[in-house]
Amino acid sequence: MDKLKILIAASEVVPFAKSGGLADVVGALPKALRALGHDVRVIMPRYYVIDIEKYKLKSLEGALGVPMGIMGEEWARVYEGVLPGCDVPIYFIDHEGFFGRKGLYEENGFSFIDNDNRFIFFSRAVMQLAKKLHFHPDVIHANDWHTATIPIMLNTHYAYDSDFAYTGSLLSIHNLQHQGRFYKGAMSILDVGWEHFNEDEIEEYNGINFLKGGIVHADAICTVSQKYADEIRTWEFGWGLEELINSYSYKLSGILNGVDYDEWNPSSDSYIVKTYDLNDLSGKEECKSALQRTFNLPMRCDVPVIGFVGRLVEQKGIGLLHSAIWHLMHMDIQIVLLGMGEKWAESFFSDIAGKYPEKFSCYIGYRDDLAHQIEAGADLFLMPSLFEPCGLNQIYSLAYGTIPIVRATGGLDDTIENYSSEHRSGTGFKFYDATPEALMGTVSWAVDTWYHDKGGFDQLRRNGMKQRFDWEVAARGYVALYHTIINGRHSHRHQE
Repeated sequence: MDKLKILIAASEVVPFAKSGGLADVVGALPKALRALGHDVRVIMPRYYVIDIEKYKLKSLEGALGVPMGIMGEEWARVYEGVLPGCDVPIYFIDHEGFFGRKGLYEENGFSFIDNDNRFIFFSRAVMQLAKKLHFHPDVIHANDWHTATIPIMLNTHYAYDSDFAYTGSLLSIHNLQHQGRFYKGAMSILDVGWEHFNEDEIEEYNGINFLKGGIVHADAICTVSQKYADEIRTWEFGWGLEELINSYSYKLSGILNGVDYDEWNPSSDSYIVKTYDLNDLSGKEECKSALQRTFNLPMRCDVPVIGFVGRLVEQKGIGLLHSAIWHLMHMDIQIVLLGMGEKWAESFFSDIAGKYPEKFSCYIGYRDDLAHQIEAGADLFLMPSLFEPCGLNQIYSLAYGTIPIVRATGGLDDTIENYSSEHRSGTGFKFYDATPEALMGTVSWAVDTWYHDKGGFDQLRRNGMKQRFDWEVAARGYVALYHTIINGRHSHRHQE
């Protein structure tokens, strides 16, 4: 297979900066592509939470000039490092005015008012840095609204730039809810010509929509599961773009995320008190006791522990959990919750922990070590998402022998097979309706299985631990898509 030159641009990358699953994908996919023999480079902003010394980042010679329309030219410093555990170069665009802040996109719950300028700047800097490095990518892989203007730039500013003569573009949609909607004045910064400010391209309700423009201009668009690719074509999941997406469905596909099993593996996890594997699950009991101790819950081995790790936002189904919690607290279970997000939810779940200290415990915030300890120590893992483009925690749970309880949406539906007590098949428990009743009923089913069908529960656990969602499989899917894009670009160029 031909060695491709791939440039991946994203607003967040593990381990440098993370707010969601996007960072996990861009932290892992380049390694898998590199392992297949391709030349991969990654570019992200250098937020000031990223420690230059910790990651041994080196400053590139010379400043990077970035044209910003009516703002004139802005200048950036560029740092270079490598993705941990491999030799993939990652470049950081350093600009104190845009990225010298605590948050990635917001602070204290309020989005930065100049996010349009920040990510136009970053996207333009990606193009300029490729030129500076004399790196002529076969494909630029943009991710979500933050870099969705790159396909637009590729078809306008850089359409006749010899450095990008055959460069194709892929836009990955990790979460369609966030689209980058801004005041139309940003067109003067984007500087691609006002003729593109129309309802068939960038314009929406007399403002601009970055993601919409990216969908129109990208050579291909991709979501992080096939089910989500199908869902975003519907009114329920399309967030107002379903008609547009349907009109471009010929260039839409879904590739399921992989999992970094180097990081999420119960047989080698340094965050847990005792490692274990499919052949010896005794360590899981020790992890359960340790989890109960850490969260100040009664040390009981005769009660199922249900874990929840995620952002406390409506998408993750916290409204359903809020409505169901009183019913759940009447069951003989323990629940451990780790997350942060909407203030009402943080307060509500903290109050529940105060009212039911023997049954419910939470940590408001995020800690990687606790996330690993919950995956290892819990018996069941709850993901009642209203929508979930892919989801990773349910796959982590499978690896750790922690049985997922999920709503059958997006990647959750693609990765979890419903339990059949008759055949002792399946890998988890699924519910379909986004209602508190469906959530309560399915939790009751899972808990009843734990108490009264030990053999079935044990088989479920083993079924899950045998599953593999390797990044190599996902990477091969992306490579096939890149080739389709490149072939399309080449034939288009020859026709001109």
